[in-house]
Amino acid sequence: MTGLKLRHWRESDAECLYHFAKNPNIGPIAGWPPHESVEFSLNIIRTIFQRKECYAVTVGDVPIGCVELLIHPDGNHWWGEGSAELGYWIAEEHQGKGYATEASNMLIKRAFDDLNIERIYASYKKENEASKRVLEKLGFRYFDEINNVDYLNRPFREVAVILEK
Repeated sequence: MTGLKLRHWRESDAECLYHFAKNPNIGPIAGWPPHESVEFSLNIIRTIFQRKECYAVTVGDVPIGCVELLIHPDGNHWWGEGSAELGYWIAEEHQGKGYATEASNMLIKRAFDDLNIERIYASYKKENEASKRVLEKLGFRYFDEINNVDYLNRPFREVAVILEK
């Protein structure tokens, strides 16, 4: 047990979120820009992180990342009825400790047990080997490759994977 817990984001998390999300090694590989200010992070908490199944990944009540189950229309892609999309990130200084896998497992259990989700999809940029390993540990299997564009409108290839109930 790592002491990891999931909870909804709070406005008081803005400084902590900014500290981790300004790192250019975090956002761009996950498809979003590095945060520019505490105010930018606060706006993310007030908007994007208010979705119902979006959680702060915490250790000792300190947010070190985020895990989310995106259910239509909030997802990056439409995967069909009974489907959701898993997204996550962990601050660079907390990576390699199993937090992404543990937090994702918590949300996957909730999806299958409480939310009537039958299939969970996830996708990652082809070069994101760390995310690929997390998804393999969770039991996801290859589904497809997709062309996409990032926040700067640059094209990239992503690998889509699936986990079924």
